[in-house]
Amino acid sequence: MSSETLNFNWSCKHTWKRSAKNTAWCLLGCSIGDFGTILFFQLTQIPFPVLAIMILAIINGLITSIILETIILMKQNFDFKKAFHTAIGMSFISMISMEVAMNLTDYFLTGGAILTWWVVPIMLAVGFVTPWPYNYWRLKKFNQACH
Repeated sequence: MSSETLNFNWSCKHTWKRSAKNTAWCLLGCSIGDFGTILFFQLTQIPFPVLAIMILAIINGLITSIILETIILMKQNFDFKKAFHTAIGMSFISMISMEVAMNLTDYFLTGGAILTWWVVPIMLAVGFVTPWPYNYWRLKKFNQACH
């Protein structure tokens, strides 16, 4: 391990708070597309393989998260191109890890592509906690955030 890795500061309360806010915005964006897709198939009962629904939910979650983050950045006076590039570039790893964690949680607890009153909060909690340390690290090391 390098001395830089050993000396990294994981105890900055301000950065944890800011990274939590950024992670929550990402979670909101991802959840809209993800839960919307699962709920659509659950309500319409269209026969579609569980794995295909979950992959589609992940893709839609990524899309809605990018859209939400682009809008947030544009409200902070970014032009569309810069906002879109920033939304994709800075948080894509975070979004993918969040989406995969949420859908794996759903799969292990319900068999997949099923939203119930008890699984949604667990999915949200796992989806939040999974990318949060990465978001902290990125913010602390590079002073880069999406919001």
